[in-house]
Amino acid sequence: MKKLLLVRWVAAAALLFALFLPGAPLHADTKPKRLDPGQAPESILWVGNSFFYFNNSMHNHFGRLVASAGPASKVRGTSVTISGSGLDWHDMESLLRPNGLGRYSFIGDNEIRFNQAGRQFDTAIMMDCSQCPIHPQLQGAFHDTVRKHSQTLQRGGVRPVLFMSWAYKGKPEMTAQLAEQYTLAGNANDALVIPAGLAFAKAIAKRGDLELYETDKRHPSLAGTYLAACTVYAALYRKSPVGLSYTAGLKPDIATMLQTAAWETVLEYFKP
Repeated sequence: MKKLLLVRWVAAAALLFALFLPGAPLHADTKPKRLDPGQAPESILWVGNSFFYFNNSMHNHFGRLVASAGPASKVRGTSVTISGSGLDWHDMESLLRPNGLGRYSFIGDNEIRFNQAGRQFDTAIMMDCSQCPIHPQLQGAFHDTVRKHSQTLQRGGVRPVLFMSWAYKGKPEMTAQLAEQYTLAGNANDALVIPAGLAFAKAIAKRGDLELYETDKRHPSLAGTYLAACTVYAALYRKSPVGLSYTAGLKPDIATMLQTAAWETVLEYFKP
């Protein structure tokens, strides 16, 4: 009996070692069903937690990336985040209430612009807490909440999009686990999935010396936020961010590497 257990342990250890070798591919076993991103967004609701709001908010960096693509390119973004929250902390019906969020914007010299009455958003990007999709006690709530929120969004004429978060630093096994659950949830609810977590793994493989995390090994550094924003751009527009002039103040070679990692990840993830 002890010999059998030892054989099983050695086999399992060998499998884990092979799977998580530096540079080993990390991906979802399930392929995404929704490959077409649909019409380019004009107004996005970002629903999540501190992974979004770190570094002056990912939606701001995304908006600047879009604006740097050309004078005709623009997108309006509203970020709704709760520190430490799961997706089930958010009341999606309240966020979509008429004449609520997005009713007006501040432009120019603090000038108020009232936006078109009715639907304020055409797209909602949703992210659950960093462990929720793979935690044994929260995984069910993740899938239930994605289904509930997606149905609410679709009834309101808003496209649901899922943001695949990244692994904690030093825990690369989370990459494939998160990728799998987000892909399954996207397939079950006809929702596009943004493979930001896979982009993190690719960028780390390219430049292991570049710090994508804060000291807590979970939240993104500025480079991590920029990489994620580039991945959102590549996934939603299905255009390469490589060469866009907005770099978030990062060195040009670093920004180019992150742009490239985002684009390569999107091409691989959505490959038919």
